[in-house]
Amino acid sequence: MKKAILLLMSVQFFVYLGFGIIIPILPEVILEQGLSEVHVGGLLTIYALASFFTAPLWGALSDRTGRKKLILIGLFGFSMSFVIFASFIDVLPMLYISRIVGGIFSGALYTAVTGFVADMTTEEERNKYMGLLGMSIGLGFIFGPAIGGLLGAHSLQLPFVASALLLFALLIYASVILKEPERRGQAKKRTIVPQGAKEFWKYRVRYLFLFSFMVTFLLAGLESTFQLFQIDKIDITPLQLGYLFMASGLVDAIIQGGVVRRIKNGQETKWIIGAQIVTAIGLFLLLFTGSLLWAGFALSVFTAGNALARTALVSLTTKESGGMFGTAAGMTYSMDNMGRIIGPLLFTWIFTVQPDKVYILSSILAILSIGLIILFRKSNKKLTNESPAVS
Repeated sequence: MKKAILLLMSVQFFVYLGFGIIIPILPEVILEQGLSEVHVGGLLTIYALASFFTAPLWGALSDRTGRKKLILIGLFGFSMSFVIFASFIDVLPMLYISRIVGGIFSGALYTAVTGFVADMTTEEERNKYMGLLGMSIGLGFIFGPAIGGLLGAHSLQLPFVASALLLFALLIYASVILKEPERRGQAKKRTIVPQGAKEFWKYRVRYLFLFSFMVTFLLAGLESTFQLFQIDKIDITPLQLGYLFMASGLVDAIIQGGVVRRIKNGQETKWIIGAQIVTAIGLFLLLFTGSLLWAGFALSVFTAGNALARTALVSLTTKESGGMFGTAAGMTYSMDNMGRIIGPLLFTWIFTVQPDKVYILSSILAILSIGLIILFRKSNKKLTNESPAVS
């Protein structure tokens, strides 16, 4: 099982690394062609849209044809999206096509990998291994921009060529290592918005789903505007941006590996509220950027808060799911995708109108979102009476 889990974690890492690797490259590509900055948000959003609408279809297909086959198809298609981007980096319509292809096949990978883990684990093991997948996703989000910035300093095409080659290698390795798992449970639990998901909105876990949207919404907003903002402030380069995201990636790893384990059962909401305050402080500090060092410091503060909120939220959501972890995971993924659809478009549009207002609005929204956690704490409508009390 260990080899399979490590491979599946690698798949999730590369899917979300592939989402993030474009972040430091995209503004350079758009600005070099003299195009509107809105296309930065558009190219990020179209990816999330393609994933959001096709993931349910991939989920149903994986139930019928098997997980391994979908993972292999997803790896091939996802790698081809990078090939298209690298080959037509100066052709805007083809950039949109490459992002659509990437979004489509990332949806295949997410649903197949989630179903694979659900099939190969027991109820007692599932939270642990789903948590490992979540960690891989978070690290992919953070290290994607770092790698994109570092490789992009040599060539704007290089990050995408490297990603395509790595995914092809992963495809070959997966075809040898992975074996189709024995099915467990009901297939309907593995769709993106499964039957029965509406029941969640009757209970207090709904506030956690909305908060998940806000956490990803703010992260997507920062990812889509950070480089544009820093170009205006300190004329930042993709290489410098890569260094900053690498530093923030280390902060993320420290939070995941050191701080999160100190959260005691029942204390999740206190940590989440504190994390969101730190997130708001990081966003506010960005307004005073005057040097690369300050930009890195502010980004790291934001990352610390966002990473802590994200991880504690995943843990708390599983405890509030009433045993329906697969359904809850699907709903959380749906809300995260909505954040990645709306966030880039809204924040890049605000940036084109009032650049300095982007992070003022973001920090205010971070503070206001704490109200969702307060509402969660005050509600007694749990999915199960056996859910642990959360304070």
